[in-house]
Amino acid sequence: MVEFESTIRSDGAPFEPAAVMRLYDTRRRAVVPFAPGRVVTMYTCGITPYESAHMGHAATYLTYDVLQRRLRDIGHETRCVRNVTDIDEPLFAKARELGTDWRELGDREVARFAQAMSALGLLPMASEPRATASVPDVLRLIERVLDRGHAYVVGGSVYFDVASWPEFGSVSGYSREQMLAFAAERGGNVDDPNKRDPLDFVLWQPSADDEPSWPSAWGAGRPGWHIECSALALRELGTTIDLHGGGTDLIFPHHESEAAQSEAATGEPFVRHWMHQAMVAMSGEKMSKSLGNLVFVDELLDDWEPAAIRIAAGSHHYRTEWEWTDEVMPAADARLARWRKAGEGEGGLDAVRAALDNDLDTPTAFEIVDEAAARGMGVSRTAALLGVQV
Repeated sequence: MVEFESTIRSDGAPFEPAAVMRLYDTRRRAVVPFAPGRVVTMYTCGITPYESAHMGHAATYLTYDVLQRRLRDIGHETRCVRNVTDIDEPLFAKARELGTDWRELGDREVARFAQAMSALGLLPMASEPRATASVPDVLRLIERVLDRGHAYVVGGSVYFDVASWPEFGSVSGYSREQMLAFAAERGGNVDDPNKRDPLDFVLWQPSADDEPSWPSAWGAGRPGWHIECSALALRELGTTIDLHGGGTDLIFPHHESEAAQSEAATGEPFVRHWMHQAMVAMSGEKMSKSLGNLVFVDELLDDWEPAAIRIAAGSHHYRTEWEWTDEVMPAADARLARWRKAGEGEGGLDAVRAALDNDLDTPTAFEIVDEAAARGMGVSRTAALLGVQV
């Protein structure tokens, strides 16, 4: 397991956090204590860079930003990695549609995304590795999965054998019927005749003529989507990660597959705590590029302050789906004005800390700031804990 050994080391000093948070764990289906050591390792699935970041993305990354801020406030050091999925079908398809090189498109959208996240005041990531830089790690990881009998090769493709992994489905808790439905909806290619089971997923596949290709023992090709994140997470953070996050649409098949292939390769738990952000809807449907019902962050920034956008997202609990309407931003802007008028101070700070420790309850935290401001207490330092600069 040498290649997956963590580069993060404890200094051996005893660590007594100022508080212990409780967070919902997707795998355990319960709100449980989240009590990592001094250094907290976190991995958040990033964008596929074929279009500008939308509010569904921003809500997710803002949630994990507030989480990091509270963990640091408690006394932890956080090491958060967010990848860029620049090897994937949607990127290649968009590049074909635009008649441009997929690398140029990816670079352009990564730059737009970085600018938008910086404008929103997100804490810098410990690293932001790209899938294109993961291929050597992917190849080693696939070899290990094959050596341990959890994958098979057919026609230049390598598939993970879910029948070899009895815990497959434990992250999501979904039934086989639900998993099949989500796999079909989310690019799982359940009708692939080379699969032994429709739920088996690709680790390596031949590339189309206009797609990137790398040599491998199984033929020239490229990684599957899921294996990229496993390879990067293991490389950047070590065998077992404290917390792994993303939107609820990634629970299956992406995170389920990540857990299976990673643990099959290392023989160790992959993630101690799974945390997922609920979807943001618009016009009755989840905000997604495929549906086109999007509110882009860079366009919002043309008209609204970053602090107001943060308030708009944080006014809703991360596990509750909510609807974007024309009233969202004016309400958030008015709230920001009230907080700003209250001036300097840390009114309600301890109560806000308690709310965040209770499953990152930002709506209650925001109400506490509202009450403190209404009582004439300054709230600037309290709002800063929520990432809102007033």
